[in-house]
Amino acid sequence: MAAAQARQNPSGLLSIGQVLARLQDDFADLTPSKLRFLEEQGLVTPERTKSGYRKFSQAHIERLRLILTLQRDHYLPLKVIAEVLDELDAGRDPIIPGAASRSASSILAPKRVLSGDELRRVTGASARFLGEAIAAGLLPAAEVFPHDAVAQVTALLKLSEQGITPRHLRALRVSAERDAEMIAHAVSSRGVRAASPAATEGALEIADHLETVRSGVLRRRIGSA
Repeated sequence: MAAAQARQNPSGLLSIGQVLARLQDDFADLTPSKLRFLEEQGLVTPERTKSGYRKFSQAHIERLRLILTLQRDHYLPLKVIAEVLDELDAGRDPIIPGAASRSASSILAPKRVLSGDELRRVTGASARFLGEAIAAGLLPAAEVFPHDAVAQVTALLKLSEQGITPRHLRALRVSAERDAEMIAHAVSSRGVRAASPAATEGALEIADHLETVRSGVLRRRIGSA
């Protein structure tokens, strides 16, 4: 995967500190240890100087932005992110899992947040509908929304067409919050430091497994109805 990254121009390479300066406005929790963690996982492979210092190109910056966005906005575990990167490295433009028709390339030159007006314009949702989704706790009560809110609102609109409105999904939100508490407890019980890269990745992996189990139970229930 790393071998397929764009060839680097020796000039213009950045240090870890310079990478942080470029990305921390968008990813406030990015630290040198997280960058090293992503390297250890084989997701990004910076150049090395003769003295062993890491150096990053613009291609590495774009790759890191994609990885961090897939983690933060799409809640993907690293094993799934690795698959997305493999597809990109093979010259394809994979669809992001769970993000409707949004492709990975759309993140490489992204607009990462949307205003309420923009979200309504993109999805066709009314201000009232968006307010109902926020009141039900399905969307954040904020002035701007992450780009994955487009997929969420689109799904909510389709559910509404089937008679399942945001207020019907309050129990889903409560269940998700309980799952989040259970995941946090599971991660902390393993002695993993809270808010560390390993804790985030562990939590995302557990969430992925829970979603697989939940989907299986739901499909079996539908099949037996």
